[in-house]
Parts: sequence; C-alpha cells; structure tokens
Amino acid sequence: MTRSPATLARTVLTAVLVAWGSAAAAEAPEPAAGVVAPTVTVVTAAERELVAQIVVTGTLAARDEVLVGPEIDGSRIVELLVEEGDRVAKGQVLVRLSRDLWDAQLASIDAMLARAEVSVAVAQSQVDEAAAAAAQAQADFERAQALARRGNTSEAILDEREAAASSARARVATAQQSVRLAEAQVAEARAKRTEIMVQIGMTEIRAPAAGRISERRARLGALAAMNGEPLFRIIKDNEIELQAQVAETMLATLEPGQPVNITPTGRDHAIPGEIRLITPQIDPQTRLGKVKISLESSEGLTLGTFARGRIEIAREEGVVVPISAVQFAPRHQEVQVVQDGQVETRIVTLGLRTNEAALIESGLEAGEKIVAVSGTFLRDGDKVRPVEVEDPTVPLAGGTEVSVKS
Repeated sequence: MTRSPATLARTVLTAVLVAWGSAAAAEAPEPAAGVVAPTVTVVTAAERELVAQIVVTGTLAARDEVLVGPEIDGSRIVELLVEEGDRVAKGQVLVRLSRDLWDAQLASIDAMLARAEVSVAVAQSQVDEAAAAAAQAQADFERAQALARRGNTSEAILDEREAAASSARARVATAQQSVRLAEAQVAEARAKRTEIMVQIGMTEIRAPAAGRISERRARLGALAAMNGEPLFRIIKDNEIELQAQVAETMLATLEPGQPVNITPTGRDHAIPGEIRLITPQIDPQTRLGKVKISLESSEGLTLGTFARGRIEIAREEGVVVPISAVQFAPRHQEVQVVQDGQVETRIVTLGLRTNEAALIESGLEAGEKIVAVSGTFLRDGDKVRPVEVEDPTVPLAGGTEVSVKS
C-alpha cells in the first residue's frame, strides 16, 4: 500500500515525539519522600523549689567608726604603740605625747602646795597661841571683876583687863582667818595640781572604745593638733557591715531582720548576715535607697571592699520551667509542649517568677517536655524532632535571681 508524503511525515513526527518522551521520562528524578521535621531543643518540666532572690551590691564599711584625736594642742608625739589592723581594748594607750612642759608645771605646783600646807600649820599655831592669850586675858578680866565688886581694885584696872580680853579675842579671830586663807591656798594648789595631772593624762591618748585600728595618721615627732585630722580611726567592736544600694522598686520587698548571704570580692564563700537598717530616704537622682546589712563575722575583712549580697524574698515548690520557655500573650501565658514529635500549645498559669525561671501553677504537669525557647516559628500541630537538654536556667548577675534546688 502506497502512503502519501503527508501521511509519511506525520508518522515520522509521531515516532520522534514518542522517543523524546520516553527519554525524558527515563531522566526525571524520583518524587520527594516528604519534608524533614525541624529540630527543636526541649527541657523537662520538673518538681523543684524555686527561690527568688534580690542581688544587691555595695561596699564594706564600719558600722560605727570612732575618731581618735588629741585633747591638748602643741605636744609632740614621742611614742606610737599600735599599728593599722591591731585590735585594741577600751582605754588602751595608743600614743604618748611629750609631757616635759606639764612635768615642769607639776613641780612648780607641788612646791606651791607645800608652801600652802606649811602656811596652814603656821596659821594654826598662831590660832593656838592667840587662843591661849585670850583665855589668860579673860581670866584676868574675871578676877578684876571679882575684886571690883569687893572694892579692892579701881575701875581703871577693870577697864584695862576688859580691853585686854577683847583684844585677845580679836587676835584669835584674826589667826583663824589666817588659817582659812592658808587652807584656801592649799585647796587652790591642789586644784591646779589636779588640772596639771589631767593635762598629763591627756598626753596618753587612749582608745575610747574597743575595736580594730582601720587607719593611723599619727607620726613620730609630729605636733598633735586638736583641729587637725584624727590620729586614728577605730572600727568599733570590729563590726563591719555591707552598705548596699537597692532600686526603689525592690525596697518594698525588704525588711529588717531578713537573712542575707554576702560574698566580698576575692572570697569564694558567703558570709551570713541580716538586714539591719533600711534608710527612709531615696536618692532623687539615682532612685536608689541604702540598705545596711550586718555581718555575722568580720574577721579578715577590709573596709571599702566591693561585695555582693543575696536576699531571699520568696520560696515556693512546684513545676518549674525556664522563663525562656514561656510565651507571653496579651491576656495569658503559654508554653509549647512536645508529645510524640508534635507541638501542642498550652495556656498556663504562672506563680513565682524570676529572671530565669517560672513556677507553673496550672496547665502543665511534671515530666512533660516543652520547647526550651518559645517563639512564633512553631505552631500548634507542627511536627518536630526534639533534642532534650538539661534545664538551662542560669543565675544572672544583678537584679532578681533564681536558685533552683532539685
């Protein structure tokens, strides 16, 4: 059978198209097996104790500082008996000043006192002598009176004896005045001596309170001046405290007596303490208040050292999750639970919350696995490949911390 040219051309074209299609089909890739699920980090919600703490910072300072200076001017320091860091008792001599001038004045006063005491003795003997003379004159006057009554003596002799008796009594009074004057001189000398002894006592500068020497400015040979810098500074009873700055928003959570753990710079262990005083004034510029925290022990501590204090403000037990796992919606909070490789969004109720962790009051059970870092890239029902890690909660420096105990 003879084919027309047109029919032959159509047949050839059809064969070529079929061959091209077969080759294309042979080169085409296999269809995809499915989209791979993303990997997410998950943590296990666990029953734990959540402790919320306020971290405060400040410097170590003396609770009460005693300033020690001279009470007399112009004396030279001749002896130093203590150094910085020494423990001293109340009344202990710290430094001695020159007492040469006062010793000279004391010798002069002692001589004056001796003379005054001799004057008293002399005046007293004069009183005795005058009293004896007065007694004799009175006796002569009385005999003259007896004779005059019998008419055996004249009126002139009687008047003479009476005048002599009066004169003798006057001499007794004068002698007694001399005794009182001499006794006053003795009292004056003794008062001056006491004053000099007080001045001499001031040449020994003593500790007004027990404690530890924190600073010594006294130098051998220097002149002690009452209006100058104090010679010593004493930490009274060696009591050191932490004076910390606290934000005004946190002051309401603090009260005297709360326990505090203080860690000074350079130490790897905390020192127990407690809040002693919360000052009633806020700095209007920094909006910070001052909290004074007493330390249980001050041994080995140095004034001015930077220190950090941790103050517990709340403690609760329950299901604890990292704060990063909580998604804060406008009207509720939620977490993303992973079960059988699938994401489930749960609305939860939060209890105690810190910068690092949160306590779940409802909506989540202990042992369930949740996405460690919540976000919007996962939606309810998404398939995921969970990779579990330990609770990443790590205390931060400053602000509110968390201490988690299993």
